[in-house]
Amino acid sequence: MTFRAPLTAGVLLATASLAAQAQARPMTPEDVARLESVGTIAVSSDGSRIAYTTASLPDVTDGEENGSTEERLNLAYGPNNARAFLPEDIDVSGISFSPDGRMISFVWADEDEKSAVWGIPVDGGGQRKLAAVDGAGVRSYAWSPDGTTIWMLAGAEEDKARDKQSKAGFNAIVYEEEAKLTRLFSARVGETLDTDPKAVTIPGYVSAFRVAPDGRHAVVDSAPTPQIDDAYTSKRAHILDLTSGKVLRVVETPGKLGDIEISPDGTQLSMIAGVDMNDPAETTLHLVDMATGQNRALNAGAPEAAVDAEWLADGRLAAVIHKGAQSALRIYNADGSVAAEHDGGELILSSIQAGGNTIAVEASSPRHPTELFVWKDDGFQRWTTHNDWLKNIDFGKQRAFTFTARDGQEVEGILIEPVGGAKRGGAPLILNVHGGPEAHDSNGWQTAYSKPGQVAAGQGYAVFLPNYRGSTGYGTAFSKQHTGNYTDPEFTDLVDAKRALVDAGIADPDRTGITGGSYGGYATGWAATALSDEFAAGVMFVGISNQVSKFGTTDIPYEMYNVHSGKWPWDDWQAMLEVSPIYHVDKANTPLLIMHGAEDTRVAPSQSYELYRSMKVRKPDVPVRLVLFPGEGNGNSRAAARYDYNLRMMRWFDTYLKTGDRKAKLPATRPDLPAGTTGTASAD
Repeated sequence: MTFRAPLTAGVLLATASLAAQAQARPMTPEDVARLESVGTIAVSSDGSRIAYTTASLPDVTDGEENGSTEERLNLAYGPNNARAFLPEDIDVSGISFSPDGRMISFVWADEDEKSAVWGIPVDGGGQRKLAAVDGAGVRSYAWSPDGTTIWMLAGAEEDKARDKQSKAGFNAIVYEEEAKLTRLFSARVGETLDTDPKAVTIPGYVSAFRVAPDGRHAVVDSAPTPQIDDAYTSKRAHILDLTSGKVLRVVETPGKLGDIEISPDGTQLSMIAGVDMNDPAETTLHLVDMATGQNRALNAGAPEAAVDAEWLADGRLAAVIHKGAQSALRIYNADGSVAAEHDGGELILSSIQAGGNTIAVEASSPRHPTELFVWKDDGFQRWTTHNDWLKNIDFGKQRAFTFTARDGQEVEGILIEPVGGAKRGGAPLILNVHGGPEAHDSNGWQTAYSKPGQVAAGQGYAVFLPNYRGSTGYGTAFSKQHTGNYTDPEFTDLVDAKRALVDAGIADPDRTGITGGSYGGYATGWAATALSDEFAAGVMFVGISNQVSKFGTTDIPYEMYNVHSGKWPWDDWQAMLEVSPIYHVDKANTPLLIMHGAEDTRVAPSQSYELYRSMKVRKPDVPVRLVLFPGEGNGNSRAAARYDYNLRMMRWFDTYLKTGDRKAKLPATRPDLPAGTTGTASAD
């Protein structure tokens, strides 16, 4: 007889770990296409319930019909205790609770109708229409504090004569004229629908509004026109008398305007805004006196960025603060002093809502997209779990990585190592450069249709997301280093990042590639031309190639002047041309895939045409391809275009970067699609 010793707990754990490793697999573009996340959240006034949406794209890899992001309503009662609250075919936005907490309201368009405000009781019952505007869709809304009225921001009034002309072929577009302004209405909430909501006069183009606790005043965000440049440079907060429609005062902020919230006692606003007209982003938290409109900054000059804020029932203010690649929850007293601060740990907090004593946040981590968390005294408690299949993914190690640039400036970014770690000589490296540049990458979830992330890590690549000069999260002084300094130091930071990763044994110096969109696309175009010797492959998305023609074709000329160039093209035509990738095409030997939304108004598709044509004529032996996405703008929104982009990006890097062969034959014009992509979704 043979006796065997019983398995110890350590042996059992080791066996389970080996089994998990055997089941693990790399992440794929098909996985990216089916990711789900928490979209928006709302907390009931007593804090007992949290409504949230689950956001996802149709899974075109499994034959679902192409479309944009869809959001489904759910109601959570505690950790992993939630249920879907509406049929699957109801795609909602703008979720909120009625003031008494008995109903969840949302914006929805039923079949061929315009979008309206709907509600569904939390204790059971079907959804019903609560408020609507005849002939116009509701864009956003707010409840009056007593729950008797819903205020709605709606689209412009129908112009039936103009619609008739358009259908007859007289559909010419008069650029930047014939602006269609939003309208404000109030509707009574009762057992029957108020079919005659009352119009309220509002100033300019209102993009957001909030009703004060007294129910008689509102704070509206208004710009002179709907043009995006006005939203960046001229949007201001207006305190409005809802009875008369009269503007009582304007909060005279000098720069960009972000999140605004009204204190429970109605005496103060919290406002995230820029500190001046040249501040690249709204990252400074202010308190505003409602009676006078005077404001004061709470964290001006700090090496951080305020992201979102929410008043608590006791009069304190909770704020999400990003500090470089990390985040924190900060609590301010009503007087603006700091009461407490809680480090986010491995979580990157992105938004906050509160009700009663409940503070809810949306947060991601290196291993999961955005989920719902609730703050408890001992930390953040996770309430939702999506993408359960991620437990089977073999992840590359992700961490913050800091390097010293050539001028001594410390620069941080996010490093995703190859699954299994880099081999001797370093791994092929992809620099994934964010846009803006007034944005930043945090150490949270970093895989998306245009972000190689864990898909690349699973295929042996290292990925680095640099928070180069101009990025937010490190204070206004850091972000202002970009202004008037196109390409240097911001893009020399990218070369210095590469060299630091090579010195650390992570990256292969001969197999470093680059990708990015918008300003990150500009960085990619610059890297593939002026810095071509440093980069073996590039994937440029909605990028800038000519700073002279960019001015004449963009919808943000004043934004470009105020926070980017610091001068007009005619101040120095030659200097503006010399910071354009097309000027340096003679140096280009980097295989470049250029992709662009065909309807982009921010960075005109002509920017991609210019660089493509210059390379085809001047450097015919360098692989280059231009791909346009019909119906898409400054970033792809629909499922098929996103999946197609991801396939093309990874295939380009596999062809030219992984191999190190800059002369390899162009890939086929169409990527291989799964059998179900253009068919019918599977039954399961």
